[in-house]
This record gives sequence, structure tokens and C-alpha cells, in this order.
Amino acid sequence: MARNEVSLSVIKADVGGLVGHAGIHPDLVATGEEELESAKAEGRVIDFHVTNCGDDLQLIVSHGHGDNSAEIHGLAWHVFEACTAVAKKLKLYGAGQDLLADAFAGTVRGLGPGVAEMTFVERASEPVVVFMADKTSAGAWNLPLYKMFADPFNTAGLVISLALHDGFKFDVLDVRKNRRMVLSCPEEMYDLLVFIGAPGRYTVQAVYTQDGEIAAASSTERLNLIAGKYVGKDDPVCVVRAQSQFPAVGEVLEPFSFPQIVEGWMRGSHHGPLMPVARKDAQCTRFDGPPRVSALGFQVSDGHLIGPRDLFDDPAWDKTRQECLVLADQLRRHGPFEPHRLPMEEMEYTTLPEVAKRLESRWETAG
Repeated sequence: MARNEVSLSVIKADVGGLVGHAGIHPDLVATGEEELESAKAEGRVIDFHVTNCGDDLQLIVSHGHGDNSAEIHGLAWHVFEACTAVAKKLKLYGAGQDLLADAFAGTVRGLGPGVAEMTFVERASEPVVVFMADKTSAGAWNLPLYKMFADPFNTAGLVISLALHDGFKFDVLDVRKNRRMVLSCPEEMYDLLVFIGAPGRYTVQAVYTQDGEIAAASSTERLNLIAGKYVGKDDPVCVVRAQSQFPAVGEVLEPFSFPQIVEGWMRGSHHGPLMPVARKDAQCTRFDGPPRVSALGFQVSDGHLIGPRDLFDDPAWDKTRQECLVLADQLRRHGPFEPHRLPMEEMEYTTLPEVAKRLESRWETAG
């Protein structure tokens, strides 16, 4: 990696909840900080910030090793293992549930943790926003990323700023067939929407400027597809660069003023509104939800993380939060019926098939 480049990795895992799936014990954050402080002292990382969103431990790390680094992924795995040991000692719920392998194998991708990372040449001013969600799936970023980088009703810069006017490229992943397609907006906007409007199968894994500079990166790990059964929702993360040739911070945040309905919530089996909250409010208690998203802003300076600013800790988001609560009431009244409960084909990797299997012999030929 070139000397003037910096890498930013956000790696998360559910290593134990307090109480149930509601939140996280402060000892897990403290353990993560201790481990990463040692790595920083050894020069393995430049800087870090440890936090949580709901019951997920979030490691935000700047370094010089590039994307998909075995050094950084191995460090994250070690941190999660250390925190899992603490979680087991405290008998926290689901201790180590996102660690789906017995040992690290060069990357945490496919082993359970979620990863969003990017490498870039640091600009004169480098603002980044780290989004962290709980009780939802990787496709939850599709609509916000579309609005940030392709919707002029959200991002005024697409119309009035020469730096953004040419649009952006979307790297779309088919999580079922493990294949990707890059679509350019605005000219291929309708083609893009063919796919990302189905967030259960297609996810935006990255966004680039027309000349190939990274603008956003998201985690695309689907835990149910990895494990072959329900082991918790994906609880994705996303990193977005802001200002200059990218949308302004306010344009990056604006999509979350709309109470988007996402999959996840209780037992990963229900639809619910994605509620933007301050980090302190990222604890999911009502029906293990509703789904939450928090946003931390940093200025990257010579690889150091200046901040964070808790960007949803602002009364400007109160109306959206209230709308989310109204929608939560409306959906909850459906109980076990769709559209609150996910469609049957989406329930394949939940615990429902185990119940249905017990009743299989009761079916008779009709007519």
C-alpha cells in the first residue's frame, strides 16, 4: 500500500448480550480497548475506537495494511475471542454466537463477523461516517446508499455541485449466487433498482466515483447463508466518506429521516422500522427492537480518528423516531401474520422450519 494511503476497517460481532439481546456489557468494550491499545503500542494499527450498537461489539480501526488484511482480521478475531471469554465468564446471552469457526483462517469473512473496509488517499480534510445497525440484515443499506449517491431529491450536490454531477458507480452483490455487477448512475439507475429493490438477495457492497475512488463500503455477510440456519441477524455496518467529491455529511445522513421498513427485529423473522438513534439509545428492548441504526462521525487525520461525533444525538431526528414508533405499533398488531412476519421463503433459515417439520405428516392430498 502506498505511503500516503490509509485503511479503515469496521469489524463487528455479537459476542454476548446484556440482558438477552438488548445491549452489551461494558467489560466487553473495555477488553476490546485493552487489546487494541496493545496493538497500537506495537505499531500494528494507527488508531481505533471501540463501541457497540445494541448487542454487537464494534471495532473501528485505522491502519496501513490495506483491505482484507490477515493482520487486521486476525487481530479482530483475537479481540472477539478475548471478549467471548469475558462474556462466558459473565454468562452473557449468546456468548460468541457470531464466531462460527473454531479457528481463524486468514480472514474473518465467512466466519461470522461483519466487515466494512476501505483504503484511500487521505484528503486535506477527510470526514467519514460509520453506520452501525442492530436487529436487521445487510440489505438495509441499499435504500440509504441509493438515496445518498443517486437521488437528487436527497442529495442536492448531484444537481448543483460539479464534483458530484457525473454520478457514482454501485457495486452490487448477489448473495445467493456469490456474483457481482457494477452499475453506473444516473444512466443505469433503473437497472440498479431492478436488483437493489430486493435487499434480501442483492446488496450494495461498495460505491465509487466515476473515476474509481471509493466512496462507501458496507458489510454483506449473511449469517444464515454462512451457517445454514438461524444464528442471529447480520447487524450490518457501513462506512461512507463525505464532503468535496462525495455527498455532504447532511446528505449522507438525510436518508435515515425516512423510517425505512427492514427485515430483522424479533428472532430475525419480522419487518420493522429502522430507527436512527444516539449511541446511548442503541439498545433493543421492545420485542427485541425495533431495528436501530447509529452513526459516528470522524475526521481522519494522518490515519488518526478524530472524534467521534454522535450524529443522531440530535433532536432533529425526534420526528423520525416518533414515526418509527407509530409504524412499530402498526406492524406489531399483525402479530404472527405478514407483513410483520417475513414471507415463508424468507423464513427458511429461521427456527420456523423445525416446527413445520413436526407437522409434515399431518398433510393430506386435497380434493
